[in-house]
Amino acid sequence: MCAFKGWNDAADAASTAATFVGSALEASRFARIDPEEFFDFQNTRPHIRLTEGRTREITWPEVEIYEARVPRAPRDLIILVGSEPAYRWRTFCGLIVDVSEALGVQLVVTLGALLADVPHTRPVSITGLASDDTLVDRLGLNSATYEGPTGITGVLHGACAEAGLPSASLWAAVPHYIAATPNPKASLALVRKLEGLVGVSVDAADLEGSAAEYERQVNLAVQSDPDVQAFVERLEQAADDDEPSLDPGDMPSGDTIAREFQRFLRQRGEGSG
Repeated sequence: MCAFKGWNDAADAASTAATFVGSALEASRFARIDPEEFFDFQNTRPHIRLTEGRTREITWPEVEIYEARVPRAPRDLIILVGSEPAYRWRTFCGLIVDVSEALGVQLVVTLGALLADVPHTRPVSITGLASDDTLVDRLGLNSATYEGPTGITGVLHGACAEAGLPSASLWAAVPHYIAATPNPKASLALVRKLEGLVGVSVDAADLEGSAAEYERQVNLAVQSDPDVQAFVERLEQAADDDEPSLDPGDMPSGDTIAREFQRFLRQRGEGSG
């Protein structure tokens, strides 16, 4: 699972989701990609801090790789988090593919977030794309049809396709009028979609609380400005007009719901409350 800060990460939704999953599963870092060849340090600057009030320590922008062992799940996770590199994207993606092949990775999933004309009051729309037709059919995703400028995630999926490595991409749509604020609601939606995609359950109670508080605070801010409130109401009306009617045949069966619930309980284990 990969998430990159920057162009692919509106409102920090994707990087927050990946970091949260890593923390919830107590992932441990086992590798880093040296930033020297891939980053413009004038654009993504290193940070300096004082240790014990005197010693200066420099922290360089890095791409870090973590392992998360999930004993009761069908697979473990490798989590890669970092900023989008500035240089040598093909070499960078080649490194990720090499690590994936060395570890026996079965599926590469990228998380992303984009700005859209969507209201904050509605459920977050998640778009799932996959390059492999079999994966598209099995997981109910869409084939990738986008044409235009791309970020590092698009290049990574191209590298995976060339290597014969199955890949999928999950994208959350976030309201453009509050893009500067981290959006835990979108992060939560990505985490929930990821769970169904890879078969790993995460206790997201903390993120659920942050998402509820986020929506409450945004509601207060919107209500204080009549012009913004009217704009949001127009977005809500447009969203309602675009909402497809529910087909009872699309509802999951009781057996499917029961299996998913049992899987969640198994992965949480006994004594977890």
